[in-house]
Amino acid sequence: MSDAPGFYEHLTFNAPLSDARADALASRLAARLDTGSPSVVLDLGCGWGELLVRVVDRAPGASGVGIDTDERHLERGRARAARLGLDARVAFENRPAAEVTGPADVVVCIGSSHAFGESVADALPALRRLVRPGGCLVLGEGTWEERGPSEPHRVWDDVVALPSVAVLTDLAVAAGYRPLWVETANEDELFAFESGYLADLEEWLMVHDDVEVRTRADKHRSRWLHGYRNAFGFAYLTLGVPAYS
Repeated sequence: MSDAPGFYEHLTFNAPLSDARADALASRLAARLDTGSPSVVLDLGCGWGELLVRVVDRAPGASGVGIDTDERHLERGRARAARLGLDARVAFENRPAAEVTGPADVVVCIGSSHAFGESVADALPALRRLVRPGGCLVLGEGTWEERGPSEPHRVWDDVVALPSVAVLTDLAVAAGYRPLWVETANEDELFAFESGYLADLEEWLMVHDDVEVRTRADKHRSRWLHGYRNAFGFAYLTLGVPAYS
């Protein structure tokens, strides 16, 4: 029996992303890479790189690099790539995303734009420089749009200050991208993500009377269900960099 709660054991992605959406996204990206020439997919703040692996698996001519600073995530990614026979085409590197110079045909940055500036508006130009002309960026960002009763005072100020998906898309256009695909996580994906995150703690509490872990779980659940459930969202933008850039 482990002496600590699990570490993201109940999540396939460290984002509110379903298998169906991930597979559709991976297939669209792979189709852009199917040109008969070698191509590179770069995942910044990749975690365990599940989306990266799915894209490369669908694009026989592609290689992938996942960048993160948590070795536990990276080891999980390496093991996943090896199980799929992709370890020769997918590498995972432990270093800060801001140190990467690119370029790549597809850049993935989901929940990690903070590595490139204080706001997504700062990060978009920096990320654009990592994408080859004619390539694209997959940007995953939190959004704030009230859909029902919410209690913003229960959550962090920077969450309440997140942009709407419309504003986020406008920022991308202003930075020189073309929005090839705009989508947002649905309620099922958001609930599955929060429940999966909390499952590590709740499963632990089924067999451990741990005050610290119980307080942590209860506080997070309260913030979610009473604070940001009806306002926080997550957008996935596939942003093209024009070939004439």
